[in-house]
Amino acid sequence: MTDPIRLSKLMSERGLCSRREADSFIERGLVFVDGKRVSELGTKVDPDCAIRLDTQASAQQQQRVTILLHKPIGYVSGQPEPGYQPAVTLIRPDTLWQDGCAGRAFHPTHLKGLAPAGRLDIDSTGLLVLTQDGRIAKQLIGDHSDIEKEYLVRVEGRLDERGLALLNHGLSLDGRKLRPARVGWQNADQLRFILKEGRKRQIRRMCELVGLNVVGLKRVRIGRVRLGELPLGQWRYLLPDERF
Repeated sequence: MTDPIRLSKLMSERGLCSRREADSFIERGLVFVDGKRVSELGTKVDPDCAIRLDTQASAQQQQRVTILLHKPIGYVSGQPEPGYQPAVTLIRPDTLWQDGCAGRAFHPTHLKGLAPAGRLDIDSTGLLVLTQDGRIAKQLIGDHSDIEKEYLVRVEGRLDERGLALLNHGLSLDGRKLRPARVGWQNADQLRFILKEGRKRQIRRMCELVGLNVVGLKRVRIGRVRLGELPLGQWRYLLPDERF
């Protein structure tokens, strides 16, 4: 017999919402397990049970926004650092890319609870995702996330075949082996990296281990969503038919 599991944990594992959101929905009586309303925090359930959200909870999730920003160098993706601004300060009506707004108007409530789903170093540029939706955050940065992130990396130094092989698989950081990557030459001085993890300053540190110095780094894709023509310093909403 399978051991019972906390309802909020199971909801998160199934991608219904984040654990924090699950606790909020449960507390407000917006969750049904096998057809019965559950409103007690900490409730444990059968791992194979049927879970349904009340229409009020589903509507609340539909209103949450996800934003794609072309982050410039000099902005931190997460917590502010002395002398530097967080990337979220760029989310303003005047920086909304008009070609990509799809008729959706900015509203100040779109900033409430908006958080980066993954990091992009202060000295890197490219696609940064900020979201109010815990399901998307978990999809992109959860422990079991399998979403690809693609980068164009300008480098200095010499790289032989052995070094290139190590970049693809064989390096460790902080005593832990890195997951296999896909790394190859884009042109004479630029590499293309495709990773399924995001350790702190991972690409720069990987390059250092094989004798390369990174002089420019740009993220151009997360999953099936590309940076495309989004101008530097501007942002747009994730479209209803877009999926990572």
